[in-house]
Amino acid sequence: MPHIKFKPISSQTLEDITQRCNAVTFRADALSGDGECVLGARYGGEEFLLQLKRAPKSDMLKYDKVTRPLKVNLIKEVLAKLSDEFGLEIEHSNISISEHRQQPSSKYLKKIKDFESINIPFKRVAIEVGFGSGRHLLHQALQHPDRLHIGIEIHTPSAQQVLRQIDIQGLENIWVVNYDARLFLEMLPSNICEQIFVHFPVPWDKKPHRRVISQGFTDEALRILVPQGRLELRTDSEAYFWYSLESFFALSKAQVVIEKNKNLAVVSKYEARWRKQEKDIYEVHLTAEKFSSPKVLTVDFSFGKVRYHSKILDNLPPKSIIMDDYFVHFEKLYKIGDDGLLIKVAFGSFDRPEHKYIILDETECRYYSSNPVKTGVNYLAHQKIMEYLYV
Repeated sequence: MPHIKFKPISSQTLEDITQRCNAVTFRADALSGDGECVLGARYGGEEFLLQLKRAPKSDMLKYDKVTRPLKVNLIKEVLAKLSDEFGLEIEHSNISISEHRQQPSSKYLKKIKDFESINIPFKRVAIEVGFGSGRHLLHQALQHPDRLHIGIEIHTPSAQQVLRQIDIQGLENIWVVNYDARLFLEMLPSNICEQIFVHFPVPWDKKPHRRVISQGFTDEALRILVPQGRLELRTDSEAYFWYSLESFFALSKAQVVIEKNKNLAVVSKYEARWRKQEKDIYEVHLTAEKFSSPKVLTVDFSFGKVRYHSKILDNLPPKSIIMDDYFVHFEKLYKIGDDGLLIKVAFGSFDRPEHKYIILDETECRYYSSNPVKTGVNYLAHQKIMEYLYV
């Protein structure tokens, strides 16, 4: 985490940084009274925030993780610039710029925003949700070289491990997405996928609302599957098996096949362990029976005529707004001068929420520094946010 720790600076030095540093665009002071403030930075073609933490014996400047730029060295360069230009008395620092060439991101690692407009260079597509060690994903890619295999994994080390294997094995038909599968499916066109593998998802027996199999996920899966395409669930949990059957049979029409203790050509280390323990393995196949209409999602994350007004502060609720499918929580408020506001807000999906800042003054209102991901729940939450900002 790039940061500098230095002897406390005066209010005048902080004002000088705000007014005289060409990399700093504004200062926002927390209304919570804890002395925290953030500095808006525009540098190297990117916008991001720096947090200033005040303490009696030392101050600290560090990056804000919500707005962290892709190039971490930009943060280090701005911190070094502030230190040099304003004579900060550094007590500790970790901002040395690496002279070694940074390893480029893998072209097989796709961000969720890539799918807002993406060209898929394969006629056939399969998706694996929660690929873990990646054994099954890699096996499928080797067996079907003419098919694109999109692996979705929320656990970052697992995603990195598979990216290394892609490079070692010279595979060109795998994309890795480090994101929540339930939101990812919303980004895909209808009738694009021939198989969806959900192997050994977390059972979440005590928190069933967190299970990947749900009405929303099933509806989206059937939409993106081609006619006769198949969703394949594999689980060692008898409770999850019965729960999934109940979910599938809740559909108005369903073609379901059940298998038990079927052997696969490749198994995960967990399945191998469960088989040694003689646990039963359940498999449920749900087949898409019809062609789905194209999904049209018109999403506009602009704020229209919303502008700063002092009454906004009285309008924002202190507690989370909980709706059936999404939530909104105004986490922290910062004042920018006399006529500006910076709002830290969490919203959208309960299990994979967006964290964003909203900046507004008398001339504009926008997300800082980028818009949310274009999903239905994010758009619903955005509309709710606007209700509280428009006064």
